[in-house]
Amino acid sequence: MSDPSAAGRSPPGGSPARRHYRVRIDAAPPPSPADDEAAVRLVVERFYAAFEARDLDAMSDLWAHEDDVACTHPGWATLHGWAAVSASWFAIFDQVAPLQVFVTDERVRVDGDVAWVTLDENLLGAAGDAVGTTAAALNVLRRHADGWRVVAHHGSVVEVRPGA
Repeated sequence: MSDPSAAGRSPPGGSPARRHYRVRIDAAPPPSPADDEAAVRLVVERFYAAFEARDLDAMSDLWAHEDDVACTHPGWATLHGWAAVSASWFAIFDQVAPLQVFVTDERVRVDGDVAWVTLDENLLGAAGDAVGTTAAALNVLRRHADGWRVVAHHGSVVEVRPGA
């Protein structure tokens, strides 16, 4: 029978009975910056796919459902909180004619648990315009336990400058 007073002591030969590590050995390594950038790009790609498909469920899955989210659609005042933001997407999907969206000049920056993406939204079918409309956009994402989520979107129509 083993000696209860020997619990926690090293067995003969000097090897410890148990090893204690500072870091869990089964913990996943931290994501690389390239992995974060790819994950952010994927969320933004899904954002515009949901927008083009007018899919409220898909759009909802991409946003943080929090009181501190914000969204400024071109020509709209800034909306705050998930309730107002989700209602705006519902109104847009319900009332605006279908649009094709082509993203250009996309630039992604990740800094810790926050990422921001600047790009141009090239919208075909906007306001009955066969030529299309371009909006400069900023999308801000924050890392959550279940992945990157949109916390802010700002779109501003790009006006054609005289002589441009």
